Amino acid sequence: MSRIAKIVPNAMAAFMAVIFLDSLRYKFTDHPKTQVIFGRLNAWAASLGLPGLFAHTGLFSQYVIGSIELLTSSLLIVGMLPMFRRLQAAGALAGLLVMTGAVSFHLFTPLSIDPNHDGGGLFAAACTNLVFAILLLGVFRRREIADFAGRVARVFAPA
Repeated sequence: MSRIAKIVPNAMAAFMAVIFLDSLRYKFTDHPKTQVIFGRLNAWAASLGLPGLFAHTGLFSQYVIGSIELLTSSLLIVGMLPMFRRLQAAGALAGLLVMTGAVSFHLFTPLSIDPNHDGGGLFAAACTNLVFAILLLGVFRRREIADFAGRVARVFAPA
């Protein structure tokens, strides 16, 4: 593998981790911007008959999402070590799931792409993380994610 091909996936993982970790200061401190986002999502969910889904104690609260982002960041960072590369693949998979949700909620709910009037910066960061997760999984960590999937499959369906 060329030198650049070794550096690029770790640089992408580091970028993703920084974005996830930076968002935690908003989610874990109940920042007003976070209240706007999750409040708008909770009102939308309530209109569909699912009140409380995005509330402080809801299944998709800012604390639950923030905790998943913290775990994702940890996997991405630890996975930079060659012996733990499969953890980076798992982190990219978790990042893919979280960012697919984030981008979808921005596009297909009343949240919109600029809920905090930041010029769409939050949405752009989510899209970038989504693209990086796809690239990590589909290009750079294909073998590791296949190995990881095989290990998970063996847990649920032992030979």
